[in-house]
Amino acid sequence: MSIRPGQVLRLIHINFILIKHGLDEVILATHLFRPLRVFGYLMPWRWIPRRSRPRGQRIRMTLEDLGPIFVKFGQILSTRRDLLPQDIALELSYLQDRVPSFPGAVARGIIERAYNQPLQAVFDAFDAEPLASASIAQVHAARLKDGREVVVKVVRPGIERVIDRDLQLLYTIATLAQRYWQQARRLHPVDVVHEFDKTIHDELDLMREAANASQLRRNFKGSNLIYVPEVYWPGTRNNVMVMERIRGIPISDVKQLKAHGINLKALAERGVEIFFTQVFRDSFFHADMHPGNVFVDPDRTEEPVYLAVDFGIIGTLNPIDHRYLAENFLAFFNRNYRRVAELHIESGWVPAATRVDEFEAAIRTVCEPIFQRSLGEISFGALLLRLFQTGRRFNMEIQPQLILLQKTLLNIEGMGRELYPELDLWTTAKPYMERWMREQLGPQAVLRSIRRELPSWGRELPTLPGRLARALNQIADGQRQLDALERELYAVRLVLRSSSRRTFIVILGAALMVSAFLLTAFDGYAPTLVAGAPLLGWILGGLGAVAWLLAWPRD
Repeated sequence: MSIRPGQVLRLIHINFILIKHGLDEVILATHLFRPLRVFGYLMPWRWIPRRSRPRGQRIRMTLEDLGPIFVKFGQILSTRRDLLPQDIALELSYLQDRVPSFPGAVARGIIERAYNQPLQAVFDAFDAEPLASASIAQVHAARLKDGREVVVKVVRPGIERVIDRDLQLLYTIATLAQRYWQQARRLHPVDVVHEFDKTIHDELDLMREAANASQLRRNFKGSNLIYVPEVYWPGTRNNVMVMERIRGIPISDVKQLKAHGINLKALAERGVEIFFTQVFRDSFFHADMHPGNVFVDPDRTEEPVYLAVDFGIIGTLNPIDHRYLAENFLAFFNRNYRRVAELHIESGWVPAATRVDEFEAAIRTVCEPIFQRSLGEISFGALLLRLFQTGRRFNMEIQPQLILLQKTLLNIEGMGRELYPELDLWTTAKPYMERWMREQLGPQAVLRSIRRELPSWGRELPTLPGRLARALNQIADGQRQLDALERELYAVRLVLRSSSRRTFIVILGAALMVSAFLLTAFDGYAPTLVAGAPLLGWILGGLGAVAWLLAWPRD
């Protein structure tokens, strides 16, 4: 596969945007252009004085101009203030909900085309000024005819074409990497891009997002941990979604949280519990929990309640990954590094020939220094980076299906670090994991399994006698067929035995007759070999004839 002309143009456009915002040093710092760095100072745009903006602002504007995929990357980075300079992290945080909006009139037109009727027929009021604007869609406040306050989410016009263009470029780069890069087999770049492709196209479908929100709302019905707003289904389409409006404090506004007396320690701990509840109890988790999508109920101070929005990216785990991850986390919290190593081998994440003791020692070296330390003293992002480096040494393969989980874990840790840096992540999570494992493997799990299977047992029980009788008849028929087959095999064996005996007798008879012929034919023409040769020949010939008669079939 080679880069197509359209993709070359896109690469040129990316470089143009970098130059436009004064980030041409990024281009000249790459391995390919490093030898030409000295000539960068002679480029024409260097001759024209440019208004110098702060570097964080230039990076943010560059990502906005490059489109949704680059904005998504900036959103992920924005949650990791421990990994970025403060000025850049602050600017990137604006990508969470302050991406330049498109006109309210365009939004009205999209909604009216989706409903095939005027806006006034559905809403009593509609605010043309968006409440928030992100890379995929923007949100407007509105009021339904029955007086309920809602928000209306509208997908950006033409955004799918832009996304598809950049995804094709990513696929091309990933395919070339997989073909020519030695580490590609372990990192699965094409699979990773495919996973991202699926995720971002799911985010474009607001019907899917509404269904995700409904499921998450059911999962936490009656919970005092998190509140999920209700979807207004009559007003929801593929590119328009209507949802209950919530009011809360942005979780990134720590100053306002403190002013309202929110217990930040409890808030951070509850965030950890929400994460583990979604992942291990439900295997269905909000995978885009950056600060722009999370608010806090201002009226619940000592037992804070999270308010979640934007459910376009939801992660799920298959039963095998679900179980292995749970056991990995529990072994990790118990510092049972040998079990962690064994689970990686059992799951196929590292080659089966890996020495368990060596892998165990490598994991211990990475993980042991972080225990008994608060979140403010460690970096889970740095820990993951070191684990990936260790994994490269042991040929550990990237699991594309777990990328959303890793992204969510980094988001949760980033928010926890901002809320309450003294949080002991391990002490908070360990009791929950132990309780979850008891529920999965203990008597309660058996009872739940029986309760789950009871309806099917009730359907199957009345038919059980008839099915049992048919099964016994089939077994009896099978036994009769086996008996008949055994008799046939015995008969074949007898035939083969008789046949081999006949064959031997025929060969012996033929040999005797040939010997008789030779003795008789050569008598008088050659020196006498045996006294009385003619008589002996006749005797041998007779014996040969008798042997042939004995071997002749009787049927």
